[in-house]
Amino acid sequence: DIDAATEAYMAQIPPSARTRSDAYFEGGYWLILWDFLYGVVICLLLLNLRWSARMRNVAERITRFKPLQTFLYWSQYSVLSFVLEAPLAIYEGYTRERQYGLATQTFGPWAWDQTKGLMIGVVLGGILAMLLFGVVRRLPRTWWIWASVVTMLFAVLTVMIAPVYLIPIFNKVTRLNDPKVTQPILSMARANGIAANDVYQIDASKQTTRMSANVSGLGKTMRITMNDNLLRRGSPEEIQAVMGHEMGHYVLHHIYKDLLFIFVVVVIGFAFLRWSLDWCLARWGQKWQIRGIGDTAIVPLVVLLISI
Repeated sequence: DIDAATEAYMAQIPPSARTRSDAYFEGGYWLILWDFLYGVVICLLLLNLRWSARMRNVAERITRFKPLQTFLYWSQYSVLSFVLEAPLAIYEGYTRERQYGLATQTFGPWAWDQTKGLMIGVVLGGILAMLLFGVVRRLPRTWWIWASVVTMLFAVLTVMIAPVYLIPIFNKVTRLNDPKVTQPILSMARANGIAANDVYQIDASKQTTRMSANVSGLGKTMRITMNDNLLRRGSPEEIQAVMGHEMGHYVLHHIYKDLLFIFVVVVIGFAFLRWSLDWCLARWGQKWQIRGIGDTAIVPLVVLLISI
């Protein structure tokens, strides 16, 4: 009886631990609201103080090449947003995680990881921004359709490269060579049609106390990965149970279903932008010194509308 077994397991957890766990997750729900409101304030600040227009002007003074202007604007926008969001990010990602015993990093290494994330965002986000603004400028009537396609193709590419090129920027990923652990997992993978020959481990303990595992990537970049917390603290049966859950996502094609769902949301989102941006620019565009939909200074407005 699955329900009875679950209740029996939960009964072993002390009430104080359950109370602490509930407080963490309920607080996390409130943070979703504070993140949204804080982001709205930042976007309105960039627009009403015309900082966004000034960043565009700086990019235009440096070069006349439109794609490079877009990249330079995005770089400024990313860094400024990173600085403005820092107070809430420090509390949410560092202070609070340490209060609940979930973080193992001191502030320096944590801040360096955030900085690396910023640099990745500048590069990948800059490339996507150049593509999207190029679409808007070349296809002024149907840009929202093609922008949806470009965004999804870029998302698929990111999913493919993440296990091989992005994750190693933050953590050391190595092939796991313990047959007591790998053989049962690989047997389970083969039995469920997952074409994996190796199992990888990641040194997540340098950042967190959480135990986790995943089946990530697409095609030839697909990998089964476990973090070292799970390997160190989990029994063989617990490890197999966790991996069974993660493999279930892969076997049930959740990655592809999620991408399809995201594509629908992206199309709806760009269709909403197609209507709302015209309305907002007609009302406030001159005040914010935004010249049109193809103007990079419009980014904070796009972020604001998407977040809504």
